[in-house]
Amino acid sequence: MRIELFDDKAALSKAAALQAAIAIRRAISQKGTARIIAATGASQVEFLAALTSMQDLDWHKVEMFHLDEYIGLSIEHPASFRKYLLERLIRKTGIDKYHLLDGNADPSDVCRGVGHALTAAPVDVAFVGIGENGHLAFNDPPANFETEDPYLIVTLDEVCRSQQVNEGWFSSLSEVPEKAISMSVRQILKSDEIICVVPDARKAQAVKLCFEGEISPMAPASILRDHPNTTVCLDRDSARLLKRETITER
Repeated sequence: MRIELFDDKAALSKAAALQAAIAIRRAISQKGTARIIAATGASQVEFLAALTSMQDLDWHKVEMFHLDEYIGLSIEHPASFRKYLLERLIRKTGIDKYHLLDGNADPSDVCRGVGHALTAAPVDVAFVGIGENGHLAFNDPPANFETEDPYLIVTLDEVCRSQQVNEGWFSSLSEVPEKAISMSVRQILKSDEIICVVPDARKAQAVKLCFEGEISPMAPASILRDHPNTTVCLDRDSARLLKRETITER
């Protein structure tokens, strides 16, 4: 794993998108198709905007998998991650092979169905973020570092749910679902490459905990340090608590 520092969110997003595009092109060149995992949330908006603005990517050769989704939330709700991906990635690029997690269907069936498709072949590149509680996907602390199941039904902790309110996706904590479907930690780590996009000062404490503390289920994203081809992209706000020797400036 390597940590790269950028001046601001715009520079971070552009650089992460360029790296993502290289990974996608490489996979298409070598195998004829690229399999990707897409994250959502406020931290990914500028990154996805930069990635989808690139004109020389053959999105029709890309197969996309969904990282996580709330259980029981309509696709029409502003916080729906299916809605987010449709609006910010799928419809903008014309991706026609994608696997969304239907939070309104039976969650066990969704985990099995999308999980079967996901594990059919290797994933070339995964886009992820880190939550304010250090979560990876919706694997809140203490995260399950052992299961090999591709998707899990998880219970969201209050820090995670409060973050969704603070980011403006919900108007109150009571509106945030308590359950979600999440890709497992082990499944994320099976990706050939991981690009972790983490801007903003509110993530600084989680960044320090995950990348300078112990590798622990209590800091779920710390497990990225065990992946040899992970790039963590930070801006000066999210990196402000890190020791300088930990990071590479860009």
